[in-house]
Amino acid sequence: MTTAKRALIVDDSRSARVILSRMLEAYDLKVDPAESAEQALEYLRQNRPDVIFMDHLMPGMDGFQAIQAIKSNPDTATIPVMMYTSQEGELYVSQARALGAVGVLPKTVKPGDVSRVLYQLHLLPERREDRSTLFDGKDQPPGQHIQGGQHIQDQKTGSAPQRPQAATLRTGSQSAVRAERETPAQPNDIELAVRNAIAPAMREYNGELRRYIAASMEVLTRKIAAESRPAATDAAPVTEPIAAPPPASSRWPLLLAVAAVALIPTVILALLHQRTLESTRSLLESNAHLATVIEEQQSQLASLQQAARVAALNAANAAAALPAQSRREMVPYGETPLAGARTERLRELIESLRGNGFKGSVRASAFTGEFCLTGNAIEGYSMAAEDLPIKRCDLIGNPFDDSLTTAQRQSLAFANLVASVPQQTDKSIAIEVRNGGRIPAVPYPEGEALTQATAGEWNRIAAQNNRVEFAAEAQ
Repeated sequence: MTTAKRALIVDDSRSARVILSRMLEAYDLKVDPAESAEQALEYLRQNRPDVIFMDHLMPGMDGFQAIQAIKSNPDTATIPVMMYTSQEGELYVSQARALGAVGVLPKTVKPGDVSRVLYQLHLLPERREDRSTLFDGKDQPPGQHIQGGQHIQDQKTGSAPQRPQAATLRTGSQSAVRAERETPAQPNDIELAVRNAIAPAMREYNGELRRYIAASMEVLTRKIAAESRPAATDAAPVTEPIAAPPPASSRWPLLLAVAAVALIPTVILALLHQRTLESTRSLLESNAHLATVIEEQQSQLASLQQAARVAALNAANAAAALPAQSRREMVPYGETPLAGARTERLRELIESLRGNGFKGSVRASAFTGEFCLTGNAIEGYSMAAEDLPIKRCDLIGNPFDDSLTTAQRQSLAFANLVASVPQQTDKSIAIEVRNGGRIPAVPYPEGEALTQATAGEWNRIAAQNNRVEFAAEAQ
Protein backbone atom coordinates (compact mmCIF):
# COMPACT_ATOMS: atom_id res chain seq x y z
CA MET A 1 0.00 0.00 0.00
CA THR A 2 1.57 3.30 -1.13
CA THR A 3 1.59 6.43 1.02
CA ALA A 4 -0.47 9.31 -0.36
CA LYS A 5 1.51 12.25 -1.71
CA ARG A 6 1.20 15.57 0.12
CA ALA A 7 1.04 19.10 -1.32
CA LEU A 8 1.36 22.49 0.39
CA ILE A 9 -0.60 25.44 -1.08
CA VAL A 10 0.64 28.88 -0.01
CA ASP A 11 -1.82 31.64 -0.98
CA ASP A 12 -3.51 34.48 0.90
CA SER A 13 -6.66 34.03 -1.26
CA ARG A 14 -9.01 31.45 0.27
CA SER A 15 -10.90 30.89 -3.01
CA ALA A 16 -7.64 30.19 -4.88
CA ARG A 17 -6.60 27.68 -2.21
CA VAL A 18 -9.98 25.92 -2.32
CA ILE A 19 -10.02 25.63 -6.13
CA LEU A 20 -6.50 24.19 -6.38
CA SER A 21 -7.08 21.91 -3.34
CA ARG A 22 -10.10 20.30 -5.00
CA MET A 23 -8.14 19.68 -8.20
CA LEU A 24 -5.24 18.08 -6.28
CA GLU A 25 -7.53 15.98 -4.07
CA ALA A 26 -9.07 14.52 -7.23
CA TYR A 27 -5.66 12.85 -7.78
CA ASP A 28 -5.57 11.45 -4.18
CA LEU A 29 -3.11 14.07 -2.91
CA LYS A 30 -3.26 15.26 0.69
CA VAL A 31 -3.41 19.06 0.75
CA ASP A 32 -2.26 21.42 3.51
CA PRO A 33 -3.03 25.18 3.19
CA ALA A 34 -0.97 28.15 4.34
CA GLU A 35 -2.20 31.76 4.23
CA SER A 36 1.27 33.37 4.16
CA ALA A 37 4.91 32.62 3.45
CA GLU A 38 5.74 32.89 7.15
CA GLN A 39 3.12 30.28 8.01
CA ALA A 40 4.51 28.00 5.25
CA LEU A 41 8.06 28.21 6.63
CA GLU A 42 6.73 27.35 10.10
CA TYR A 43 4.91 24.35 8.59
CA LEU A 44 8.12 23.15 6.85
CA ARG A 45 9.95 22.95 10.16
CA GLN A 46 7.81 19.94 11.09
CA ASN A 47 6.59 18.56 7.71
CA ARG A 48 8.01 17.60 4.32
CA PRO A 49 5.45 17.85 1.51
CA ASP A 50 6.13 16.37 -1.93
CA VAL A 51 5.39 19.67 -3.75
CA ILE A 52 4.74 23.32 -2.86
CA PHE A 53 2.40 25.61 -4.84
CA MET A 54 3.52 29.18 -4.03
CA ASP A 55 1.63 32.42 -4.69
CA HIS A 56 3.70 35.50 -5.57
CA LEU A 57 1.96 38.57 -4.14
CA MET A 58 1.14 38.07 -0.43
CA PRO A 59 1.16 40.30 2.64
CA GLY A 60 4.56 40.29 4.35
CA MET A 61 7.04 37.97 2.64
CA ASP A 62 6.29 37.45 -1.07
CA GLY A 63 6.67 34.24 -3.07
CA PHE A 64 10.21 34.92 -4.36
CA GLN A 65 11.49 35.62 -0.85
CA ALA A 66 9.84 32.43 0.39
CA ILE A 67 11.57 30.39 -2.37
CA GLN A 68 14.94 31.83 -1.36
CA ALA A 69 14.31 30.82 2.27
CA ILE A 70 13.22 27.31 1.26
CA LYS A 71 16.14 26.69 -1.11
CA SER A 72 18.70 28.05 1.37
CA ASN A 73 17.65 25.46 3.94
CA PRO A 74 19.29 22.04 3.23
CA ASP A 75 16.32 20.23 4.80
CA THR A 76 13.81 21.79 2.36
CA ALA A 77 15.99 22.61 -0.67
CA THR A 78 14.99 19.45 -2.55
CA ILE A 79 11.22 20.07 -2.34
CA PRO A 80 9.95 21.18 -5.78
CA VAL A 81 8.25 24.59 -5.73
CA MET A 82 5.71 25.56 -8.42
CA MET A 83 4.68 29.23 -8.64
CA TYR A 84 0.85 29.52 -8.56
CA THR A 85 0.17 33.11 -9.58
CA SER A 86 -1.44 35.44 -12.09
CA GLN A 87 1.99 36.84 -13.01
CA GLU A 88 3.14 35.96 -16.54
CA GLY A 89 5.77 36.65 -19.17
CA GLU A 90 9.09 35.06 -20.10
CA LEU A 91 10.98 37.47 -17.83
CA TYR A 92 8.92 36.41 -14.82
CA VAL A 93 9.38 32.71 -15.64
CA SER A 94 13.15 33.22 -15.90
CA GLN A 95 13.24 35.02 -12.54
CA ALA A 96 11.23 32.26 -10.86
CA ARG A 97 13.44 29.52 -12.28
CA ALA A 98 16.59 31.38 -11.33
CA LEU A 99 15.44 31.35 -7.71
CA GLY A 100 14.72 27.60 -7.82
CA ALA A 101 11.08 27.23 -8.93
CA VAL A 102 10.34 24.40 -11.35
CA GLY A 103 7.79 26.42 -13.31
CA VAL A 104 4.80 28.78 -13.25
CA LEU A 105 1.14 27.66 -13.01
CA PRO A 106 -1.45 30.39 -13.77
CA LYS A 107 -4.42 31.09 -11.48
CA THR A 108 -6.83 30.22 -14.31
CA VAL A 109 -5.59 26.63 -14.31
CA LYS A 110 -7.77 23.66 -15.33
CA PRO A 111 -7.67 20.06 -14.01
CA GLY A 112 -5.86 18.89 -17.15
CA ASP A 113 -3.06 21.37 -16.49
CA VAL A 114 -2.73 20.17 -12.88
CA SER A 115 -2.39 16.56 -14.06
CA ARG A 116 0.44 17.57 -16.42
CA VAL A 117 2.28 19.21 -13.53
CA LEU A 118 1.83 16.13 -11.32
CA TYR A 119 3.08 13.82 -14.06
CA GLN A 120 6.07 16.10 -14.66
CA LEU A 121 6.93 15.97 -10.95
CA HIS A 122 6.41 12.16 -10.87
CA LEU A 123 3.64 12.46 -8.28
CA LEU A 124 1.29 10.15 -10.22
CA PRO A 125 2.10 6.43 -10.86
CA GLU A 126 1.80 6.43 -14.63
CA ARG A 127 0.36 8.59 -17.37
CA ARG A 128 -2.67 7.51 -19.34
CA GLU A 129 -2.30 7.47 -23.08
CA ASP A 130 -3.64 10.50 -24.88
CA ARG A 131 -6.92 9.88 -26.59
CA SER A 132 -7.21 10.69 -30.26
CA THR A 133 -10.35 12.60 -31.21
CA LEU A 134 -11.46 14.42 -34.30
CA PHE A 135 -10.17 17.85 -33.20
CA ASP A 136 -9.70 17.29 -29.61
CA GLY A 137 -9.29 20.38 -29.29
CA LYS A 138 -12.61 20.99 -30.52
CA ASP A 139 -11.33 21.15 -27.13
CA GLN A 140 -9.66 23.47 -27.87
CA PRO A 141 -6.54 22.52 -29.97
CA PRO A 142 -3.98 20.46 -28.01
CA GLY A 143 -1.69 22.48 -25.80
CA GLN A 144 -4.07 25.48 -25.50
CA HIS A 145 -6.13 24.61 -22.41
CA ILE A 146 -4.28 26.92 -20.05
CA GLN A 147 -5.49 30.51 -20.13
CA GLY A 148 -2.76 33.06 -19.89
CA GLY A 149 -0.17 30.60 -21.19
CA GLN A 150 1.50 27.57 -19.55
CA HIS A 151 4.97 28.26 -18.17
CA ILE A 152 5.87 24.78 -16.92
CA GLN A 153 9.36 23.83 -18.10
CA ASP A 154 11.74 20.99 -17.45
CA GLN A 155 13.66 21.70 -14.25
CA LYS A 156 16.96 20.21 -15.33
CA THR A 157 17.28 21.20 -18.99
CA GLY A 158 15.19 24.40 -18.95
CA SER A 159 13.47 23.35 -22.17
CA ALA A 160 9.72 23.17 -22.79
CA PRO A 161 8.17 19.69 -22.42
CA GLN A 162 7.97 17.70 -25.62
CA ARG A 163 4.53 17.36 -27.18
CA PRO A 164 4.53 14.13 -29.24
CA GLN A 165 0.77 14.30 -29.58
CA ALA A 166 1.00 17.57 -31.50
CA ALA A 167 3.50 16.00 -33.93
CA THR A 168 1.19 13.03 -34.40
CA LEU A 169 -1.74 15.33 -35.14
CA ARG A 170 0.30 17.26 -37.70
CA THR A 171 1.38 14.02 -39.42
CA GLY A 172 -2.21 12.78 -39.37
CA SER A 173 -3.43 16.05 -40.87
CA GLN A 174 -0.90 15.80 -43.74
CA SER A 175 -1.96 12.20 -44.42
CA ALA A 176 -5.60 13.25 -44.39
CA VAL A 177 -4.85 15.99 -46.94
CA ARG A 178 -3.06 13.54 -49.26
CA ALA A 179 -5.88 11.02 -48.91
CA GLU A 180 -8.46 13.71 -49.71
CA ARG A 181 -6.56 14.68 -52.89
CA GLU A 182 -6.27 11.06 -54.05
CA THR A 183 -9.88 10.08 -53.22
CA PRO A 184 -12.43 10.53 -56.06
CA ALA A 185 -15.35 12.89 -55.55
CA GLN A 186 -18.06 11.47 -53.30
CA PRO A 187 -21.73 11.31 -54.36
CA ASN A 188 -23.97 14.12 -53.25
CA ASP A 189 -26.73 13.78 -50.64
CA ILE A 190 -29.52 13.11 -53.19
CA GLU A 191 -27.60 10.24 -54.80
CA LEU A 192 -26.89 8.72 -51.41
CA ALA A 193 -30.55 9.01 -50.41
CA VAL A 194 -31.65 7.31 -53.64
CA ARG A 195 -29.12 4.51 -53.22
CA ASN A 196 -30.10 3.92 -49.61
CA ALA A 197 -33.80 3.80 -50.55
CA ILE A 198 -33.31 1.42 -53.52
CA ALA A 199 -30.73 -0.94 -51.99
CA PRO A 200 -33.04 -2.99 -49.64
CA ALA A 201 -35.74 -3.41 -52.28
CA MET A 202 -33.21 -4.45 -54.95
CA ARG A 203 -31.61 -7.01 -52.64
CA GLU A 204 -35.01 -8.54 -51.84
CA TYR A 205 -36.02 -8.49 -55.49
CA ASN A 206 -32.75 -10.16 -56.60
CA GLY A 207 -33.26 -12.96 -54.08
CA GLU A 208 -36.86 -13.60 -55.21
CA LEU A 209 -35.82 -13.43 -58.85
CA ARG A 210 -33.03 -15.97 -58.39
CA ARG A 211 -35.35 -18.36 -56.56
CA TYR A 212 -38.08 -17.99 -59.23
CA ILE A 213 -35.65 -18.50 -62.13
CA ALA A 214 -34.11 -21.55 -60.44
CA ALA A 215 -37.55 -23.14 -59.94
CA SER A 216 -38.61 -22.32 -63.52
CA MET A 217 -35.40 -23.75 -64.97
CA GLU A 218 -35.87 -26.96 -62.95
CA VAL A 219 -39.44 -27.40 -64.22
CA LEU A 220 -38.38 -26.62 -67.79
CA THR A 221 -35.48 -29.09 -67.60
CA ARG A 222 -37.75 -31.88 -66.39
CA LYS A 223 -40.29 -31.16 -69.10
CA ILE A 224 -37.68 -31.13 -71.87
CA ALA A 225 -36.12 -34.36 -70.55
CA ALA A 226 -39.53 -36.05 -70.49
CA GLU A 227 -40.28 -34.96 -74.06
CA SER A 228 -36.91 -36.01 -75.53
CA ARG A 229 -36.61 -39.41 -73.77
CA PRO A 230 -37.23 -42.26 -76.36
CA ALA A 231 -39.74 -44.95 -75.62
CA ALA A 232 -38.23 -47.89 -73.71
CA THR A 233 -37.93 -51.18 -75.71
CA ASP A 234 -38.38 -54.57 -74.15
CA ALA A 235 -37.80 -58.13 -75.24
CA ALA A 236 -41.47 -58.93 -74.82
CA PRO A 237 -43.48 -59.15 -78.00
CA VAL A 238 -45.89 -56.62 -76.72
CA THR A 239 -44.75 -53.07 -77.48
CA GLU A 240 -45.90 -49.95 -75.63
CA PRO A 241 -47.25 -47.16 -77.81
CA ILE A 242 -45.04 -44.06 -77.94
CA ALA A 243 -46.68 -41.04 -76.36
CA ALA A 244 -47.28 -38.21 -78.75
CA PRO A 245 -45.48 -34.92 -78.03
CA PRO A 246 -47.64 -32.36 -76.27
CA PRO A 247 -49.33 -29.85 -78.46
CA ALA A 248 -47.62 -26.52 -78.99
CA SER A 249 -50.38 -24.74 -77.09
CA SER A 250 -49.18 -26.31 -73.79
CA ARG A 251 -45.99 -24.15 -73.92
CA TRP A 252 -47.85 -20.84 -73.70
CA PRO A 253 -48.09 -20.81 -69.87
CA LEU A 254 -44.29 -21.15 -69.65
CA LEU A 255 -43.78 -18.28 -72.07
CA LEU A 256 -46.23 -16.13 -70.12
CA ALA A 257 -44.34 -16.91 -66.88
CA VAL A 258 -41.02 -15.88 -68.44
CA ALA A 259 -42.61 -12.66 -69.72
CA ALA A 260 -43.99 -11.95 -66.24
CA VAL A 261 -40.53 -12.49 -64.73
CA ALA A 262 -39.07 -10.04 -67.23
CA LEU A 263 -41.81 -7.49 -66.45
CA ILE A 264 -41.31 -7.54 -62.65
CA PRO A 265 -37.97 -5.59 -62.67
CA THR A 266 -39.55 -2.94 -64.89
CA VAL A 267 -42.44 -2.44 -62.46
CA ILE A 268 -40.09 -2.31 -59.43
CA LEU A 269 -37.75 0.18 -61.11
CA ALA A 270 -40.74 2.35 -62.05
CA LEU A 271 -41.91 2.39 -58.43
CA LEU A 272 -38.41 3.20 -57.18
CA HIS A 273 -38.09 5.98 -59.74
CA GLN A 274 -41.39 7.46 -58.55
CA ARG A 275 -40.20 7.38 -54.93
CA THR A 276 -36.92 8.98 -55.95
CA LEU A 277 -38.77 11.82 -57.66
CA GLU A 278 -40.88 12.38 -54.54
CA SER A 279 -37.78 12.38 -52.31
CA THR A 280 -36.02 14.82 -54.64
CA ARG A 281 -39.03 17.13 -54.62
CA SER A 282 -39.11 17.03 -50.80
CA LEU A 283 -35.40 17.81 -50.59
CA LEU A 284 -35.77 20.74 -52.96
CA GLU A 285 -38.57 22.16 -50.84
CA SER A 286 -36.43 21.76 -47.69
CA ASN A 287 -33.51 23.49 -49.39
CA ALA A 288 -35.74 26.40 -50.39
CA HIS A 289 -36.97 26.74 -46.78
CA LEU A 290 -33.42 26.62 -45.42
CA ALA A 291 -32.33 29.25 -47.94
CA THR A 292 -35.11 31.54 -46.70
CA VAL A 293 -34.10 31.01 -43.07
CA ILE A 294 -30.42 31.67 -43.87
CA GLU A 295 -31.34 34.85 -45.70
CA GLU A 296 -33.31 36.09 -42.66
CA GLN A 297 -30.44 35.26 -40.31
CA GLN A 298 -27.96 37.05 -42.55
CA SER A 299 -30.21 40.10 -42.50
CA GLN A 300 -30.33 40.03 -38.68
CA LEU A 301 -26.56 39.54 -38.54
CA ALA A 302 -26.02 42.55 -40.79
CA SER A 303 -28.17 44.71 -38.51
CA LEU A 304 -26.26 43.52 -35.43
CA GLN A 305 -22.93 44.19 -37.11
CA GLN A 306 -24.11 47.68 -37.95
CA ALA A 307 -25.05 48.22 -34.30
CA ALA A 308 -21.63 46.95 -33.21
CA ARG A 309 -19.90 49.34 -35.63
CA VAL A 310 -21.94 52.23 -34.25
CA ALA A 311 -20.96 51.23 -30.70
CA ALA A 312 -17.30 51.02 -31.68
CA LEU A 313 -17.52 54.45 -33.33
CA ASN A 314 -19.08 55.89 -30.20
CA ALA A 315 -16.29 54.38 -28.12
CA ALA A 316 -13.68 55.88 -30.43
CA ASN A 317 -15.36 59.27 -30.22
CA ALA A 318 -15.46 59.01 -26.43
CA ALA A 319 -11.75 58.16 -26.36
CA ALA A 320 -10.99 61.09 -28.64
CA ALA A 321 -12.93 63.40 -26.32
CA LEU A 322 -10.62 62.62 -23.38
CA PRO A 323 -8.27 65.44 -22.34
CA ALA A 324 -4.86 65.57 -23.98
CA GLN A 325 -3.26 64.51 -20.71
CA SER A 326 -5.51 61.45 -20.34
CA ARG A 327 -5.05 57.90 -21.58
CA ARG A 328 -7.34 54.89 -21.88
CA GLU A 329 -5.87 51.39 -22.15
CA MET A 330 -7.87 48.20 -22.75
CA VAL A 331 -7.14 45.20 -20.51
CA PRO A 332 -7.59 41.76 -22.14
CA TYR A 333 -9.65 39.31 -20.10
CA GLY A 334 -7.45 37.31 -17.71
CA GLU A 335 -4.66 39.93 -17.44
CA THR A 336 -3.73 41.87 -14.31
CA PRO A 337 -5.20 45.39 -14.76
CA LEU A 338 -2.23 47.47 -13.61
CA ALA A 339 0.56 45.56 -15.29
CA GLY A 340 2.20 44.94 -18.67
CA ALA A 341 1.34 47.53 -21.33
CA ARG A 342 -0.45 49.73 -18.79
CA THR A 343 2.85 50.16 -16.90
CA GLU A 344 4.54 51.44 -20.05
CA ARG A 345 1.66 53.83 -20.81
CA LEU A 346 1.91 55.32 -17.32
CA ARG A 347 5.66 55.73 -17.68
CA GLU A 348 5.20 57.51 -21.05
CA LEU A 349 2.54 59.80 -19.55
CA ILE A 350 4.79 60.72 -16.61
CA GLU A 351 7.70 61.52 -18.94
CA SER A 352 5.43 63.70 -21.09
CA LEU A 353 4.09 65.57 -18.06
CA ARG A 354 7.58 66.11 -16.66
CA GLY A 355 8.74 67.54 -19.98
CA ASN A 356 5.87 70.04 -19.91
CA GLY A 357 6.62 71.11 -16.34
CA PHE A 358 3.40 69.60 -15.02
CA LYS A 359 2.61 69.71 -11.30
CA GLY A 360 -0.29 67.82 -9.85
CA SER A 361 -1.55 64.26 -9.65
CA VAL A 362 -2.17 61.42 -12.08
CA ARG A 363 -5.13 59.14 -11.29
CA ALA A 364 -4.97 55.52 -12.53
CA SER A 365 -8.49 54.02 -12.46
CA ALA A 366 -9.11 50.33 -13.23
CA PHE A 367 -12.59 49.52 -14.60
CA THR A 368 -14.00 45.99 -14.91
CA GLY A 369 -15.80 44.67 -17.99
CA GLU A 370 -18.44 41.96 -17.71
CA PHE A 371 -17.83 39.10 -20.16
CA CYS A 372 -20.01 36.26 -21.47
CA LEU A 373 -18.29 33.12 -20.12
CA THR A 374 -18.80 29.35 -20.12
CA GLY A 375 -17.60 26.90 -17.46
CA ASN A 376 -17.97 26.69 -13.69
CA ALA A 377 -16.27 27.84 -10.51
CA ILE A 378 -14.48 24.52 -10.00
CA GLU A 379 -12.88 23.98 -13.43
CA GLY A 380 -12.69 27.67 -14.26
CA TYR A 381 -14.35 29.92 -16.83
CA SER A 382 -13.39 30.73 -20.43
CA MET A 383 -14.65 33.05 -23.15
CA ALA A 384 -17.84 31.77 -24.81
CA ALA A 385 -17.98 30.88 -28.51
CA GLU A 386 -18.62 33.79 -30.90
CA ASP A 387 -21.99 32.46 -32.15
CA LEU A 388 -23.37 31.44 -28.74
CA PRO A 389 -26.62 33.30 -27.90
CA ILE A 390 -26.16 35.67 -24.96
CA LYS A 391 -28.89 33.87 -22.99
CA ARG A 392 -26.85 30.65 -22.99
CA CYS A 393 -23.82 32.13 -21.19
CA ASP A 394 -23.01 30.29 -17.95
CA LEU A 395 -21.87 33.58 -16.37
CA ILE A 396 -21.85 37.26 -17.30
CA GLY A 397 -19.18 38.85 -15.18
CA ASN A 398 -15.44 38.86 -14.52
CA PRO A 399 -14.48 36.16 -11.98
CA PHE A 400 -10.78 36.62 -12.70
CA ASP A 401 -10.87 40.30 -11.69
CA ASP A 402 -13.13 39.53 -8.71
CA SER A 403 -10.58 37.02 -7.35
CA LEU A 404 -7.76 39.60 -7.27
CA THR A 405 -6.88 41.36 -4.05
CA THR A 406 -5.88 45.03 -4.01
CA ALA A 407 -2.21 44.06 -4.05
CA GLN A 408 -2.72 41.59 -6.91
CA ARG A 409 -4.23 44.24 -9.19
CA GLN A 410 -0.75 45.76 -9.57
CA SER A 411 2.34 44.06 -10.92
CA LEU A 412 5.63 44.48 -9.11
CA ALA A 413 6.91 46.75 -11.89
CA PHE A 414 3.79 48.95 -11.75
CA ALA A 415 3.99 49.27 -7.95
CA ASN A 416 7.68 50.19 -8.16
CA LEU A 417 6.93 52.86 -10.78
CA VAL A 418 4.17 54.40 -8.64
CA ALA A 419 6.47 54.47 -5.62
CA SER A 420 9.38 56.03 -7.55
CA VAL A 421 7.50 58.87 -9.30
CA PRO A 422 7.40 61.31 -6.32
CA GLN A 423 11.14 60.90 -5.81
CA GLN A 424 11.95 61.33 -9.49
CA THR A 425 9.80 64.47 -9.83
CA ASP A 426 10.68 66.11 -6.48
CA LYS A 427 7.13 65.36 -5.34
CA SER A 428 5.70 67.58 -8.08
CA ILE A 429 3.72 64.62 -9.47
CA ALA A 430 1.79 62.17 -7.32
CA ILE A 431 0.16 58.91 -8.47
CA GLU A 432 -3.29 57.89 -7.22
CA VAL A 433 -4.48 54.32 -7.90
CA ARG A 434 -8.15 53.42 -7.48
CA ASN A 435 -10.72 50.78 -8.52
CA GLY A 436 -13.32 52.33 -10.82
CA GLY A 437 -15.75 49.40 -10.53
CA ARG A 438 -18.05 48.31 -13.36
CA ILE A 439 -18.90 51.66 -14.93
CA PRO A 440 -19.05 50.97 -18.71
CA ALA A 441 -17.53 53.31 -21.28
CA VAL A 442 -19.61 51.63 -24.01
CA PRO A 443 -23.20 50.62 -23.09
CA TYR A 444 -24.14 46.93 -23.27
CA PRO A 445 -27.09 45.81 -25.45
CA GLU A 446 -30.52 46.14 -23.87
CA GLY A 447 -34.10 45.23 -24.72
CA GLU A 448 -34.63 43.63 -28.12
CA ALA A 449 -30.96 44.07 -29.06
CA LEU A 450 -30.03 41.97 -26.01
CA THR A 451 -32.28 39.06 -27.05
CA GLN A 452 -30.64 38.96 -30.50
CA ALA A 453 -27.05 39.53 -29.36
CA THR A 454 -24.38 36.81 -29.46
CA ALA A 455 -21.51 36.18 -27.07
CA GLY A 456 -19.01 37.56 -29.60
CA GLU A 457 -20.82 40.90 -29.90
CA TRP A 458 -21.25 41.19 -26.13
CA ASN A 459 -17.59 40.35 -25.41
CA ARG A 460 -16.33 42.92 -27.91
CA ILE A 461 -18.18 45.59 -25.92
CA ALA A 462 -16.98 44.09 -22.61
CA ALA A 463 -13.37 44.24 -23.90
CA GLN A 464 -13.75 48.02 -24.36
CA ASN A 465 -15.15 48.38 -20.83
CA ASN A 466 -12.38 46.27 -19.27
CA ARG A 467 -9.92 49.15 -19.16
CA VAL A 468 -7.54 51.39 -17.24
CA GLU A 469 -7.87 55.19 -17.52
CA PHE A 470 -5.08 57.61 -16.67
CA ALA A 471 -6.16 61.23 -15.95
CA ALA A 472 -3.83 64.09 -15.06
CA GLU A 473 -5.14 66.83 -12.77
CA ALA A 474 -3.05 69.99 -12.31
CA GLN A 475 -2.76 71.69 -8.94
